[in-house]
Amino acid sequence: MGEEGERITIHSKWFVYIIRCGDLSLYTGIATDVDRRFAEHESQGPKAAKYLRGRLPLTLLYQQEIGSRSEASKVELRIKSLSRKEKLELIKALK
Repeated sequence: MGEEGERITIHSKWFVYIIRCGDLSLYTGIATDVDRRFAEHESQGPKAAKYLRGRLPLTLLYQQEIGSRSEASKVELRIKSLSRKEKLELIKALK
């Protein structure tokens, strides 16, 4: 361990993902472990996104490794600004 107060930085890979909800709406998020995060969403527990509660079943449509959290957040915002049609076209083009 380092000196007291020293921060240890762990560089994790970040992903952006898109989920289709039971009501056919699309949800975009970021995570370091998409499988774990998707399981949290499906569980409908306290760690699930509030938007996804009551919108089962969920289907993971897309995930892409981005790199840093900062970049993943930027990509997430860009995707969230797209229309539903544009999001579906993006998913189709990148699969």
